[in-house]
Amino acid sequence: MGLLAWIVFGGLAGWLASVLMRRNDRMGCLTNIVVGVVGAFIGGFLFQLVTGAGISMGFNLRSFLVAVGGAVVLLFVVGLFGRRRR
Repeated sequence: MGLLAWIVFGGLAGWLASVLMRRNDRMGCLTNIVVGVVGAFIGGFLFQLVTGAGISMGFNLRSFLVAVGGAVVLLFVVGLFGRRRR
């Protein structure tokens, strides 16, 4: 995928994950993109770990769902560490 596609894909995945985790009001566009891209890597790693099969790199529904799942995991873990500091 090209850089622009990664940004759009990451932004959409990060935004949906932030809505699902009810953190959308605290996250901006850049944070959504970063969470989505990092979440795609985390989701791909977890998907491969659980199923033993790799996931195709591309803009398709399966990749999007894996990226959103990884972003949700990322936001959950960050939320756990954020609560401990307070």
